[in-house]
Amino acid sequence: MASTNPGPTPSAAESSAGAERSNRPGGPGRLAGRTISRVGFGALQLPRLASDRAAAVALLRRMVELGVDHVDTAQFYGDGLANRLLREALRPEDGVLIATKVGGDPNPGGSFPVRLAQRPEQLRASVEDNLTALGLDQLPLVNLRRFDRIDAGPTMHIEGDQIVALDDQLAEMTALRDEGKIGAIGLSTVTLEVLRRALPVGIACVQNAYSLADRGDEDLLELCLAEGIAWVPYFPLGGALSGLPKVVDRPDVQAAAEQLGATPHQIGLAWLLHHAPNILLIPGTADAAHLESNAAVGALAQHSVVLAALN
Repeated sequence: MASTNPGPTPSAAESSAGAERSNRPGGPGRLAGRTISRVGFGALQLPRLASDRAAAVALLRRMVELGVDHVDTAQFYGDGLANRLLREALRPEDGVLIATKVGGDPNPGGSFPVRLAQRPEQLRASVEDNLTALGLDQLPLVNLRRFDRIDAGPTMHIEGDQIVALDDQLAEMTALRDEGKIGAIGLSTVTLEVLRRALPVGIACVQNAYSLADRGDEDLLELCLAEGIAWVPYFPLGGALSGLPKVVDRPDVQAAAEQLGATPHQIGLAWLLHHAPNILLIPGTADAAHLESNAAVGALAQHSVVLAALN
């Protein structure tokens, strides 16, 4: 992927790709000042294709063909492999908005694939690493991953010099935005209090665990909707970690899937699109058929009576 500067203002590449696309999966949404497909793609599983780079590139090219133009990634996905694959497969004219995250760095050979990187200088270094790996002049959106929310499932414990004040982190992220290294700031795995404190900085999106089966953050979602902030749930089908309820195991979801001729996975994703207009999806996969299934959920979201009954 050639070096570009795809900030929140639509770039020439985005314009050439067609800012008024009619085939955006899930319909149009807004993220970091740009119009994108509400169904995006999460790059977490891309490293599963490490032994077949051609298949990984083909998957990403198929993603573009389907109209998906919003990708979520991180430098610690496969020790940078996901970002390198994105650089190899995507072209400026594709107009794909790449969102990445900082707060953790690759930890190859460690007991956990991610090590904490919460200090301001580490956030800056992580931004530089993402820029280099992706071959970009500016990262359109960078999410600050805090890792300190104790109810977010098994995660790393922040201690020692990794206990950093939110204001210090936001000051560094704002400086990076002012310097043009990043286009917009997002937050990941945060509480309602943290989001409220961060609002004056200008927040483009929030990524928290959220699904039909786990709606504990409804108050955060409502605040994001009121403030024009995108809500980008991870674990959108639950069950990814022990103790998280699985959306696909719910009898009402299975019944809705049978009624609409869909899979329970599709119903869980379609419910999210139907539930609030600021929700964007980033389901990940290493399989082309699964990618196509995810992209098709937008049509299911139109069945409002069926989906509303799942509430």
